[in-house]
Amino acid sequence: MIVQSAPDGGDEFAIFNHLESEVRSYARSFPVVFARARGAQLFARDGTAYLDFLMGCSSLNYGHNPPALKSALADYIAGDGITHSLDLYNEAKESFLQEFHETILRPRQLDYVVQFPGPTGTNAVEAALKLARKITGRANVIAFTNGFHGASLGALSCTGNRYHRAAAGQLLGGVSRLPYDGYLGSTVDTADYLDRLLSDPSSGVDAPAAVIVETVQGEGGLNVAGTEWLRKVAVIARRHGALLIVDDIQAGVGRTDAFFSFEASGLRPDIVTMAKSISGYGLPMAIVLIDRQLDKWAPGEHNGTFRGNCHAFVTARAALEHFWRTDSFAASVEEKGNLLKNRLEQIAQKYDPSRVSVKGRGMMRGIDLKSGEVAGQVIRTAFQKGLIVETAGAHNEVVKCLPPLVIGEDQLSQGLDILKDAIESVIGSLGQGMAKLSRKRARDC
Repeated sequence: MIVQSAPDGGDEFAIFNHLESEVRSYARSFPVVFARARGAQLFARDGTAYLDFLMGCSSLNYGHNPPALKSALADYIAGDGITHSLDLYNEAKESFLQEFHETILRPRQLDYVVQFPGPTGTNAVEAALKLARKITGRANVIAFTNGFHGASLGALSCTGNRYHRAAAGQLLGGVSRLPYDGYLGSTVDTADYLDRLLSDPSSGVDAPAAVIVETVQGEGGLNVAGTEWLRKVAVIARRHGALLIVDDIQAGVGRTDAFFSFEASGLRPDIVTMAKSISGYGLPMAIVLIDRQLDKWAPGEHNGTFRGNCHAFVTARAALEHFWRTDSFAASVEEKGNLLKNRLEQIAQKYDPSRVSVKGRGMMRGIDLKSGEVAGQVIRTAFQKGLIVETAGAHNEVVKCLPPLVIGEDQLSQGLDILKDAIESVIGSLGQGMAKLSRKRARDC
């Protein structure tokens, strides 16, 4: 093996280009070196400020370095608090579990036990699938079109995206893919289709261990499941002996107004997967909520070295205490979600609805530009103007806004002004280009 020498540092990105894998992605869309972050802003090394509407893909719902959480973590570290604990009993975990029970579970009358499966969302999904198969003795899982559940093999099998699935390098089985709400148009109830398939012994769809669903599909393009559809899917799952798994990794922790995204539908999922903002501070942490009657794990049957991230326990507890002990935070998020919706609709109404439309729910909304090329140009233009925002959808055609839930209305409006200008600039340039092409064709004729 020939060891290449490190670059001399003349190029700002030299060390990244030399040593970091080509698998990196977000850095390609936002090519600066970031040095600091606070609230709704990221600061580049040269001091340039950017409004962050990406927020770690909803891993930072309370913004960057929220003071109450930072203070709690700093005090814990200063007091030589335990950092890593596997699944040993410790005070940090005890405090989190107590707060989670008192502030989240008990007021909602949810009798769940909490599993710490490892630090990522895909770890949580893997554990949920494994447990469902263990309980039911079945192998098949029902997942939906445009769903995204992770990139490890089990979770990836439930993920719809062809690009991500292809990287597995092998067949991904054990999952039957069915159409999500609205996938076949507004006149087709795909829940009825699911029931028909599971009721017909000749449908070719094996009896499932579980049905896994996102109430709002984040990476899939901000597709929103209707309340009645979700309720029907829950009833159908139970009728056919399957567990209902709600993947609340991106849509939960207040992103869709309430703490859980399924609260508005009145669901009581058998299993819930959470990660991203559950730690509140961007620290790796995931949990699986399991109906108490379904906690059939044997000791150590599912484990993970980093299921005891005590720093994350500390910030997660502080977040619950600071933001969720009363209803005021959720109410403020709902107000901002309505403001976000209204502003996006104002932007969209200037254009043909077949070219520009608004999607999403709560503080998880965006603009569907019907073209990945157009959306890509918009996020690049927005970045040049000081806004970080990403794309989603099967063709990356949706500009997805995930501002922090604590953002002030002035900063929210500032970011949306930038997005509005970016869309106008890109669509205007495309319109001029099409006009020039038409004129050229007319001359050629």
